[in-house]
Amino acid sequence: MSIDPLLQLLRRQARHSHQELAELLSLTEEEVRTRIAAWEKNGTILGYQAVVDAEQAGDNDVSAFIEVKLTPERGGGFDRLAMRIARFEQVVSCYLASGGYDLMVVVEGSDLREVARFVSEKLSTMDGVLSTATHFRLKTYKENGFVFEETAAPERLAVSP
Repeated sequence: MSIDPLLQLLRRQARHSHQELAELLSLTEEEVRTRIAAWEKNGTILGYQAVVDAEQAGDNDVSAFIEVKLTPERGGGFDRLAMRIARFEQVVSCYLASGGYDLMVVVEGSDLREVARFVSEKLSTMDGVLSTATHFRLKTYKENGFVFEETAAPERLAVSP
C-alpha cells in the first residue's frame, strides 16, 4: 500500500493552503480539511516542523549520530529500551536499524562536552546498552528532502598577458 498523495504533499510542503492542496489533487477544500483533521486526531500526522538551515540561523548547537548496540529484552525485544532512550530530552530521533548496531540515535547539545556527557553518563550506563559509537555532524547537505545550497563563489577571470 502506497502513501496517500495528500500525505505526500504535506510531507514535502506543509505550508500549502487547503485550497492549494485541493487544486493539486482535484479534491474539494472540505475533503482536504476533513482528511487532515482525521489524520491529526488519529496520530497519523504527529506535528509540523520547519526545516531550518542552522548556519543561516546562527544556531551553534552540536548534533551527533550515535550507533547503539543493545541486548534485546525477553518478551519485548528492543522496544522498551528504545523508548526509554527516545524520551531523553537530548534525543531528537531514535530509529531501530539493521547492520552492525541496533539503534541510530540523533542527539543535540549546546557543545561537544554536553553530547559527550549525555553518552557517558546517561546512554552508556543504561542496562542493556552494550556499546555506542558517536559520529558528530560536520555539515548538512540535505535534510528531510531539502537541499542546503551554498551560494556559488564568483569565478575568477582568466589572467591574460
